[in-house]
Amino acid sequence: MEHVVLSNLIDNEDYGRKVLPYLKNEYFFDPTDKLLFNLINDYVIKYNGFPTKETLYIELSNKTDINENLFEQTKTAIQELHVDQGTKLEWLIDKTEEFCQEKAIHNAVSQVIKILDSKSDLGKGAMPKLLEEALQVSFESSIGHDFLQDAELRWDAYHKQLDRIPFDLHYMNVITNGGFSDKTLNCFLAPTGAGKSLFMCHMAAYNLMCNKNVLYITMEMAEERIAERIDANLLNIPLKELMLLEKDQYTNKINKLNNHTKGRLLIKEYPTATAGSGHFRHLLSELRIKKNFIPDIIYIDYLNLCTSSRIKGMNGVNSYAYIKAIAEELRGLAVEFCLPIVTATQANRDALGSSDIGLDNTSDSIGLPMTVDFMAAIIPTEELDEQNLVMVKQLKNRYGDESVNRRFVIGIDKTRMKLYDAKNEDQADIMGGPVMDNTDFGQADNERSKKFDRSKFKGFQ
Repeated sequence: MEHVVLSNLIDNEDYGRKVLPYLKNEYFFDPTDKLLFNLINDYVIKYNGFPTKETLYIELSNKTDINENLFEQTKTAIQELHVDQGTKLEWLIDKTEEFCQEKAIHNAVSQVIKILDSKSDLGKGAMPKLLEEALQVSFESSIGHDFLQDAELRWDAYHKQLDRIPFDLHYMNVITNGGFSDKTLNCFLAPTGAGKSLFMCHMAAYNLMCNKNVLYITMEMAEERIAERIDANLLNIPLKELMLLEKDQYTNKINKLNNHTKGRLLIKEYPTATAGSGHFRHLLSELRIKKNFIPDIIYIDYLNLCTSSRIKGMNGVNSYAYIKAIAEELRGLAVEFCLPIVTATQANRDALGSSDIGLDNTSDSIGLPMTVDFMAAIIPTEELDEQNLVMVKQLKNRYGDESVNRRFVIGIDKTRMKLYDAKNEDQADIMGGPVMDNTDFGQADNERSKKFDRSKFKGFQ
């Protein structure tokens, strides 16, 4: 196969343009093949074209760092290069992809053996990553969307039912057109104590009961405190009364929940300001390998407590650039793993006690709302607290028109960490107009997403 690959690299430009970006010199074990590949690759990089046999002879003659034996062997190899003109391009590309995959796996296994024999500087923790990267080797066929040629595909995309993660809250489904969609970063803005974690815990609990796999990453509270809030929500028991349950009572209630869902909920705690997108990417890899767990949605509590993988520390960097970098990295993670990420951020001091929070009330960095796909403010007031309500105000919305249903209220039960739809009359007071019908936007999307195979996407391959 090495002979076929090298032969077509000099006589088949269509083939070379497609496969050369994925070929590596480490895939060629024989010194002659390796040298010949390096000659071809260096020529393409420098001249943006493919060499002939004569060109390779000249390039080989200019090499002063090889011995005479290797020189003669490579010269003979160049003479033997020959292309079968009847071979189909598609077959060549498929076989070359298989060649690259086999060589990548061989190299990874060799590295693992060296690690086990203590002949490598890498530790045992590097072994899963080596094998995972080898298994990810593939030829990406798509190199962009051709506006005119791909019009039919584009029409299909317009009419495709997108997989979404729905809410059990009517107006959240309305403003997001059925729920959070894949490859998005969604953020809630609120003052301290307004209920950012409550919102995310409630949504995570509902996602679990909709047969979703949920990953909840916390850097503010301990894993046990997050689990306690979700317990109160799902068991419909006030937080203070959880401690009064006997062990058998508690176990029986959890077993009943387990029988009603096929989903899983994992909670991972990181110390404050010690983890970022790189750590989360590694966590997702470990969960997939060790626990066979692939999440449908990720909650990060909360964004300002993350670190940037690109900017180390904040030396010489202002908060605007640092928080914006974190947001960009988290959104990139959502795209890579094809899922929605939900997080939160603090409002600044001007928002304390305010009944009208805006984007300018975002703490640390206005670059955050520039990056996210959806942003809503959680606004508590004394009047709303008395009615067990909280206001939600749209600040940015790539799912729809943020001027429609810009403000609405949601019922809140802080003792049980639950949210619920408010009464129509309460809603009308806030919205100043008629209230929409209670259409179930989430059910259809929920049924479709049950069949969605997330493992096919890049980050989980």
